[in-house]
Amino acid sequence: MSALFDPFTLRSLVVPNRVWMAPMCQYCAAVEGPGTGVPTDWHFAHLAARATGGTGLILTEATAVSPEGRISPADLGIWNDTQAAAFRRITDFVKAQGSVIGIQLAHAGRKASTAAPWTGGGPVGPEAHGWTPVAPSPLPFDAGYPVPHELTFDEIQAVVADFREAARRALEAGFQVVEVHGAHGYLVGQFLSPHSNHRTDAYGGSYENRVRFALQVVDAVREVWPEELPVFFRISATDWLTENAEDEREGWTADETVRLAEELRAHGVDLLDVSTGGNAPRARITTGPGYQVPFAERVKRETSLPVAAVGLITDPQHAEKILTEGSADAVLLGRELLRSPSWAQYAARELNGRAHAPEQYAYAI
Repeated sequence: MSALFDPFTLRSLVVPNRVWMAPMCQYCAAVEGPGTGVPTDWHFAHLAARATGGTGLILTEATAVSPEGRISPADLGIWNDTQAAAFRRITDFVKAQGSVIGIQLAHAGRKASTAAPWTGGGPVGPEAHGWTPVAPSPLPFDAGYPVPHELTFDEIQAVVADFREAARRALEAGFQVVEVHGAHGYLVGQFLSPHSNHRTDAYGGSYENRVRFALQVVDAVREVWPEELPVFFRISATDWLTENAEDEREGWTADETVRLAEELRAHGVDLLDVSTGGNAPRARITTGPGYQVPFAERVKRETSLPVAAVGLITDPQHAEKILTEGSADAVLLGRELLRSPSWAQYAARELNGRAHAPEQYAYAI
């Protein structure tokens, strides 16, 4: 039997296989009015196609816990009941196909209020439905980005509460997994890294202070998330600064990721979704098939927390090898699932495994 198609149990939840869909922003929600942040027919078709294609677990795009937490004005949100109710159509359909549905809760911090990539990206102002971003410190992400508002102590507590309320709505919306987005230079990751966090209070400076916000967010989510359902945490295992001796910028490190993994486990996190980068512009990153897998492997080897690996995993045999060699417990596919929504079914044929499929597609299986 293929390891890639061996079910994986997290608490009481059984995921039918180890082919999982990574969160990928679609920039397709309304930017104003009552439909702001509400999933549309596009989101339904996008997520439903991967469920009918046999994907074991499907994570939504980064879904904002507040209006100012969106990466772009056209991002999804779950800060109100209208948004939560609209997700029900998606979660019901995905579960009916045999897949597990999860939501990634996010706050973009200083990388908020930007344009969709195909319109050029970069920050947008009020004339394009933008706003002033917030951050741990008043440090712009890059040249041309605005100086963000530095969060006060009370404002930090309000963001923690936003994550709690978003998790509560996600449960009502029918999601089975909730993932806290702590990667790619967004708000939680900004607090973690000394590159973006220059605070001198209880939320900055030492490692213990820099991880405080992340742990408070996880605790808030766990307060309202059922004991029988899993919580994930997505992390950038490195800012790719200390890996390059010639780069003198200080950043989050793989050593700190390993240390945080055990703390996350103690706070109720069930799996670490291991990515890298995104917090430091122009960091030097050498990419290639599976280039981020070693970071997941190290967490799995040195801690008790299950991990999922991501990063240019496109070949079934490669994905199988990652699991059989013990580098990860599951693989997350991004671009490859955009290209091939039924990749899981293709991989099952290649590996003599079995992926779920609707009866209507039985002729092709």
